Amino acid sequence: MIHEVDEALHALLTDEMLAGTDVLLAFDAPTREWEARRNAPTVNLFLYDVREELTHRREGRVEEYDSAGAVVAEHRPPRYFALSYLVTAWTAQPQDEHRLLSVLLAGLVVHDVLPPSRLVGGLAALGLTVPMSVAVPPSRDRGLADIWSALGGSLKPSLDLVVTTPIAASATFAAQPVTDGLRLRAGDRAGGGPAGRAAEVEARRLRYPDPADGVTPVGVRRARGTAAERQRREGTGGPIRGDRR
Repeated sequence: MIHEVDEALHALLTDEMLAGTDVLLAFDAPTREWEARRNAPTVNLFLYDVREELTHRREGRVEEYDSAGAVVAEHRPPRYFALSYLVTAWTAQPQDEHRLLSVLLAGLVVHDVLPPSRLVGGLAALGLTVPMSVAVPPSRDRGLADIWSALGGSLKPSLDLVVTTPIAASATFAAQPVTDGLRLRAGDRAGGGPAGRAAEVEARRLRYPDPADGVTPVGVRRARGTAAERQRREGTGGPIRGDRR
């Protein structure tokens, strides 16, 4: 997920804001050792913080349907995480660094989300928006002076870029609906002998048509047929009347 956001940002900056220049783009930690190795104008995007956006968290389940409207899978709602990048420009002159930061700021503020055309891999497959913000003051527990102190360098002009990216939870696939018929067996334990009980069980067995003949799903009303057809199924006997004397 993080590497896919890196790729999207790399494509966005190199194709729109740094196109036609010899400025390089890096994602390294801007330490003194890295600064000493740098030999060309460079824009650095250093990922310094990853934390969940609790305001985006939702509970429950999300159902996934097939073309027939049947539930084929369910999964939890995606979780969102804020990726914070420290964006800096590195050149030989401070004025050139300020000019680069101005170009980056002007190009980033026009995007409230990462353009869908820049998304790749699983991030693109989700089909969700990926919000982003730039130059918004970080929270109090993430002071820029502390970040530069941890990197071992001196304070430098920078932009704070935050990308809020979703992560999909794993899906649980639903079982296939039951379509087999039901057989009901009943017997009388009071007597009759083994042979008699077996015959009675066979006589009382509830049969459904074989699956090859088609089975009416549970909950679907069966056709009742005409009165003559029902009489043939139920027998021709009528009410028993006793002889009057």
